Amino acid sequence: MGKPLLERSRAFLDSKLKEADGLPGDLPQRMEALPEWMEKSSEKAAQQYRAYLAGRRDGQGRRYFSNKSHALYFLNAVAPTKLVDGSWLYGILQRWEDPRFANLIRIYLEELGEGLPDKNHVVLYRKLLDTHGCTSWPQLDDAFFTQGAIQLCLAHHAADFLPEVIGFNLGYEQLPLHLLISAYELNELGIDPYYFTLHVTVDNASTGHARRAMQAVFDALPQTGNRAEFLRRVINGYKLNDLGMGTLDAIDSFDITQALLTVLRDKAIVGSAVHSDYCRVGGRTVSDWLSEPERMPDFLAALETAGWIKRGEAPEKSRFWKLISGERAEMFGVFTGYEQQLIRDWITDDSGLAGTARTGTRLPRQPSFRAKQRMDESIAESTVRSRPAYMSRGVFRSQHARHRAANDHDDFNADLRLLEDELAALKDRRIIMSRLVELLSPAVHHTSAGMMATRIFNRMFNA
Repeated sequence: MGKPLLERSRAFLDSKLKEADGLPGDLPQRMEALPEWMEKSSEKAAQQYRAYLAGRRDGQGRRYFSNKSHALYFLNAVAPTKLVDGSWLYGILQRWEDPRFANLIRIYLEELGEGLPDKNHVVLYRKLLDTHGCTSWPQLDDAFFTQGAIQLCLAHHAADFLPEVIGFNLGYEQLPLHLLISAYELNELGIDPYYFTLHVTVDNASTGHARRAMQAVFDALPQTGNRAEFLRRVINGYKLNDLGMGTLDAIDSFDITQALLTVLRDKAIVGSAVHSDYCRVGGRTVSDWLSEPERMPDFLAALETAGWIKRGEAPEKSRFWKLISGERAEMFGVFTGYEQQLIRDWITDDSGLAGTARTGTRLPRQPSFRAKQRMDESIAESTVRSRPAYMSRGVFRSQHARHRAANDHDDFNADLRLLEDELAALKDRRIIMSRLVELLSPAVHHTSAGMMATRIFNRMFNA
């Protein structure tokens, strides 16, 4: 990060800390009260979740997501924060020789999945977005980026804001109710909840990140100097978690019609130049409609009037849907998976709870993600049992091993080979660790080189 950018990020962080200082907080003023506070917070979330589950069993509807497009919108909305998950602890890595910060470093390494792609939090979230075609989050307002920006600023200014980093980490690693409910409802809507359930397990107050985060406060507590000032700064860092767009704010910001209009306005910029003039809607060509993105509400109304869209009915009855859905559809590939889901839910008028999903209305049941996953696994296992001998596991594995050996030196692995050569040439442990720290940055750790560096750093740190 260049000096001008460092100066701007420092000023941004200063301003946010001043803002946080004026907020109320629930963190105890005495260090000795932290364990009891954490246990009570965890138990409160557990009790509220049990009450939520009881309500669902009694027939109450989803509390957060009115439909699947609402849930996918949520994934987009929180992406700017999730894609820098754990970043606030990056600046602590430079202190890898100091045992006071071992708990914080281990938390960061676990956020990085200790170098394993199927555990790296950013890799998992990117995969979740890609699976559902959630690629429109850069269109979000600045408020959606505030929390992620705070975390990145803490990452690069840890040397001057250590108590604030420790306090922020303490708050972030506590188990919130919204995490539990989000995971439940995403699964219910057929969306893989693993990224969220992983946080439920690793953040537990018994042996997980929440416990380590609390211990880190005690580990870093100064033995000389002003302890009260240290704790004041820890509390202020803790309150940084309350700035920006929170989870419930992101959920409540969804309006299905406005979300659809945003998508159509974005498509109109390119679409106005590629439609022929033979098709008219409401007396105007499609290109004419699309040349005025601000008139998309009128265009939607015209499509309804002309019968191209039949609200409140199955999407397959709408001519517009047939144009965009299916591999042989004339507009195949124009809309992402998320955008198609948004259009589907809008056409069927499945938006009765949009923005106010907490009314408790009973909603129709559908197979959950895990139920479908179990069915897929069962089918896959049946296929394995019935396949011919030439497709046996042993034959496949030997073929896979030969394939890997033949490609160890191809261009796809060039980055990793160069890193191995570079590290092999370094002899001093501190120089090696310093180089690895660079590759564990929020911008790099989720890449192949970053994950290899994480695995090496993790082994050397725990040696």
